[in-house]
Amino acid sequence: MDREAEILQLSSQRLLAFKDKHKGERCVIIGNGPSLNRMDLSFLKQEICFGVNKIYLGFQQWDFLPKYYIAVNPLVIQQNADQISQIPSIKFISNRGIPYLEPQEDLIFIRTHPDNGKPFCSNPIDGLQEGNTVTYVAMQLAYYMGFETVILIGIDHHYIAAGKPHAEVVSQGEDLNHFHPDYFGPGVRWHLPDLAGSERFYKIAYAYFWVNDRQIIDGTVGGRCAVFPKGDYQELFFLAWLKFFQYFLNLLIELGLFYLVKRVSKIERETRKLICLSL
Repeated sequence: MDREAEILQLSSQRLLAFKDKHKGERCVIIGNGPSLNRMDLSFLKQEICFGVNKIYLGFQQWDFLPKYYIAVNPLVIQQNADQISQIPSIKFISNRGIPYLEPQEDLIFIRTHPDNGKPFCSNPIDGLQEGNTVTYVAMQLAYYMGFETVILIGIDHHYIAAGKPHAEVVSQGEDLNHFHPDYFGPGVRWHLPDLAGSERFYKIAYAYFWVNDRQIIDGTVGGRCAVFPKGDYQELFFLAWLKFFQYFLNLLIELGLFYLVKRVSKIERETRKLICLSL
């Protein structure tokens, strides 16, 4: 057995622990589009999140760490292996990254290349479909973990770049396609996106979730992907907490009024006794 096969076999055994680990829960898949800079991301601390690629550039600014991290693209892994290895999250890395990353306790390798021929893979032990975007890998992992609702943010689905999809290019300046100017900054090699190809797989993911009574909601601010139903992230996250707070506050008020009524009744009884005694 060669080194890659041995590493993948060990990783497959560890993947078993994640089967339905979050059954019935919701999660957030964070794309890295510039729309993240237009959001109040404080809610992320209360959510189970999947971060991808160079999301670590925002950790300090957002004061936040995702529970799970995913990287698939070989150029991303190769050029950022040191930073990826230091991310204090559970990491799921494509077998493309085996030459660049050493096995770690919190790192699990998954076969994505070559894929197993399935358009949507519900069991990562059999490998996952890359679907032209790392966020598609995140959707398959979220399904395997049992999440009922997946909310997308930062998936702008728009690039200021021209050329053949998947072509390798070298950045000549600040990155305007992501939330941080150094994401694919000067001199960084990266692959041009395949937005049409991504959409084809997104439709498959949406259908797979839907027929199994699960859902994917796109909460991206100003996102141009038309595959998933849209949702206002403030309503999805902040208003949910606000409604819970209002319910809790109303409960306290009701309990407080009940206590106050009992207290007034007791005072009234004691007053009546004193009046009777003074007569």
